[in-house]
Amino acid sequence: MIDYSGLNGLLKTKGIKKSELGILLGISSRTIAKISKGEKLSKKTIKRICAYLECEPEQLFEEIPENALLQTLREEKAHGISGGIYHELQIRMTYNSNHIEGSRLSEDQTRMIFETNTIDNGDGVSVDDILETIHHFRAIDYCIDIAEEPLTEAIIKNLHYILKHDTKDSRLPWFAVGDYKTRPNYVGGCETVSPSQVQHAIRDLLSAYQSIKKVSFEDIIAFHASFEKIHPFSDGNGRVGRLIAFKECLKHKIVPFIIEDNKKSFYYRGLSNWNTEKGFLIETCLDGQDTVDALLKQFKLTEDNCE
Repeated sequence: MIDYSGLNGLLKTKGIKKSELGILLGISSRTIAKISKGEKLSKKTIKRICAYLECEPEQLFEEIPENALLQTLREEKAHGISGGIYHELQIRMTYNSNHIEGSRLSEDQTRMIFETNTIDNGDGVSVDDILETIHHFRAIDYCIDIAEEPLTEAIIKNLHYILKHDTKDSRLPWFAVGDYKTRPNYVGGCETVSPSQVQHAIRDLLSAYQSIKKVSFEDIIAFHASFEKIHPFSDGNGRVGRLIAFKECLKHKIVPFIIEDNKKSFYYRGLSNWNTEKGFLIETCLDGQDTVDALLKQFKLTEDNCE
């Protein structure tokens, strides 16, 4: 796929529409349409546009590598295909992420909700556990849908809303669903960023992250650790943070990771010690990446398609 942001920016600066460019340079409307579709233009057309705009070809476009995992997830999601990697990622990510945060649903019950939209609720499972399981499925869908978009405050808040709306917490007058916390909170016995400073802290974090030219796996983990230190919401911070990491891995063609429930002590240690020893959290997330790698191999989506 071709990203023509550079060309679009140059045309905007000159006050010229793509259709007008076609007329000026004698380029067919079918060829101009390729720009909107992200399709490759011929070398001759590129040369003609560069001559007119007085620029180099690399200023016009960027070739984006195909992301086989994201394409497969979108295809299986759109067609409701069961038994594929979309199906398995939904169940495993949701079960482990919710269990880390105290959900009492088993993996089998999580699977039953996803596959049949029903549950054998004979174990006294709370309604919120069920709701948040369904909401987590939808949050993963949202991440898949908007994977390639730049990460913003609006996306972060929307993930929180998807997870927490209609739960018992949402009926508390001080609990801001889809918005930053209004009361101080603690994580691991340590006070987090105060409510009055959350927006500023998140904007600084996003600004620093967005300035990175080529985002790496370690950059995503660093963002995750900083996000959890801020702890911007009254509840749901861990799940939102892991969903953000999932979205960003998809965006940057990096194998996502799943923190399994039985590894949560290592995960919490990694978050707690991030400022002094980054290796703990990175190693735990690499282990979670191995879990997804195994799925990629099972479904024949190898590392050739993801870094």
